[in-house]
Amino acid sequence: MVTTSSHRRVRIGAGAGYSGDRIEPAVELATHGALDYLVYECLAERTIALAQQARRNDPELGYDPLLEARMRSVLPTAVANGVRIVSNMGAANPRAAARKTAAIARSLGIEGLRIAAVTGDDVLDAVLESGLCFEETGDEVKAYADRIVSANAYLGAAPIVRALAARADIVLTGRVADPSLFVAPLIHEFGWSMDDWDTLGQATAVGHLLECAGQVTGGYFADPGYKDVSGLATLGFPIGEVSDDGTVVITKIPQSGGCVTEATCKEQLLYEIHDPSRYFQPDVVADFSQINITKEAHDRVRISGGRGSPATDTLKVSVAYVDGYIGEGQISYGGPGAVARARLALEIVRERLALTGVSTSELRFDLIGINALYGESISSSYNEPFEVRVRVAGRVSNARDAARIGNEVETLYTNGPAGGGGVSKATREVIAVQSVLLPREYLSPTFEFVE
Repeated sequence: MVTTSSHRRVRIGAGAGYSGDRIEPAVELATHGALDYLVYECLAERTIALAQQARRNDPELGYDPLLEARMRSVLPTAVANGVRIVSNMGAANPRAAARKTAAIARSLGIEGLRIAAVTGDDVLDAVLESGLCFEETGDEVKAYADRIVSANAYLGAAPIVRALAARADIVLTGRVADPSLFVAPLIHEFGWSMDDWDTLGQATAVGHLLECAGQVTGGYFADPGYKDVSGLATLGFPIGEVSDDGTVVITKIPQSGGCVTEATCKEQLLYEIHDPSRYFQPDVVADFSQINITKEAHDRVRISGGRGSPATDTLKVSVAYVDGYIGEGQISYGGPGAVARARLALEIVRERLALTGVSTSELRFDLIGINALYGESISSSYNEPFEVRVRVAGRVSNARDAARIGNEVETLYTNGPAGGGGVSKATREVIAVQSVLLPREYLSPTFEFVE
């Protein structure tokens, strides 16, 4: 542990802010960050639905697609430096993720790791039997029963805390609230009570600041000419130096790109927050309205003042279901008259879809692009865009009609305006998400170690 004369501190690094995030910043943190914990936050609402689909096709899948690449890259350094790992890369299959991680460790010659899988977030049966209605539309869940893919509750920190207390080196979860991934190590290290609401409110602020990784170190913040950030190609991910009262200093590896400022922290604090004074989480209803954000030094910002009130007696559940198909086609036009030819292309496709009886619930006709074909110099010297990308996309009830949308765009090669090229087309199933609030008594989160 990193210590000072008066306070213990725990150093937590953010290894990922979403499923497809960069891999090397986490390795940098594990190598140079003097971390106690490395947390990978890799789940979104739609991500876990896709993971559930993958698990249905193969019972040993359903975890994050980059789990193997991340673990192979970071395990040797993390183990050598005593860094414990917490992540929701378990997605729809935490047990399989834990087994896979154990196999990776063995292949790297690493023995003796205690790897825990947190389960209990999959509440599909409970939701289908509950008689609940969706919060967004008021529709009864049972009316969607034949289309539902998954129902996953947002668990809190408790099962992770128990796994860490049982000496887990790596904890892999399914759906856990993003801040809770960071709150759990702090509860474990500092021995906080699960009903110390103000401390948990501040801890939730810590997790919220770190959960999106490179956003708080200047990535999503950057806006050239307004908010300039250097070194984005080598953007460093954040570290939280957390004291036993929950106060945190957000910082990063000195040699990494990006920045940590009062402004980057303020933007991240408000990210995805509807009411800063009532931020509902499984562990606490957090209150960020009195938070203090102060620059301590270059790339070091201190945050304190988070508060909280008792957690609610329900947990949010994301329910994913099949909601039709999207068909899409794109084609480019360039040179003199490109825009006029692109507009004619759109009209042709519009008429063709009507003639062939493609029934859509949503349909878009877009012109995209300024300089992808001919570069800035030629495009900017012309009195209208010298290039344009046509995009037609529609939502339909079946895959066959979805494919017909892209096919009609493709036929513009020979049946439409002159000079079209670079056609792409795609058909994909739509996975939609709504939410319900499920009473806590329906859930029994737990953990288990893999052999």
